[in-house]
Amino acid sequence: MKLRDSGMPDEAYWATLFDTELILDRLEIDATVQDVAELGCGYGTFSIPVAKRISGRLLTYDIDPEMVSRTSARAREAGLENVLCLVRDVFADGFDVDDASHDACLLFNILHCEEPARLLTEAARVVRPGGYVLAIHWRCDVETPRGPSLDIRPQPERIVSWARDTSLLKHDGLILDLPPWHYGLRIQRI
Repeated sequence: MKLRDSGMPDEAYWATLFDTELILDRLEIDATVQDVAELGCGYGTFSIPVAKRISGRLLTYDIDPEMVSRTSARAREAGLENVLCLVRDVFADGFDVDDASHDACLLFNILHCEEPARLLTEAARVVRPGGYVLAIHWRCDVETPRGPSLDIRPQPERIVSWARDTSLLKHDGLILDLPPWHYGLRIQRI
């Protein structure tokens, strides 16, 4: 299912909207993290830097074949052999990986979907106990140059509530500031 308000702008412009290294630092994505699942690779804006940091494999999905092709090409250009990009409708078909098989699951700018609690439950399923569902989203309290309309943007407290409702996830209450346009959450798998 293609998300509402999910159109992608030009790749070069898109990359200017994130301080990718800061975001990954604050989410604590480093070599201590092994296997990671990512929903929505887009242009590989986060996929490529994540794959360079982790010690395992990045399994990344997108519903758009052009996005998967672009991210695959960028991984090859970077000489990365730990990236597997797949076209898949995760909303309809899940991640298609074993339960508790990944250290982390990335849900970046995607929880404005129609069924965020269902998506968080599936993300929690693939993460091992003690691992993390890592989420970022566009801020709700300031005007941003992109992102879904304000009426469907989730506030961080709402994401925490959905996560808690899964009975699989817990959050320590810390909301990460990811300037200039985002916030982030490290939600732990119980």
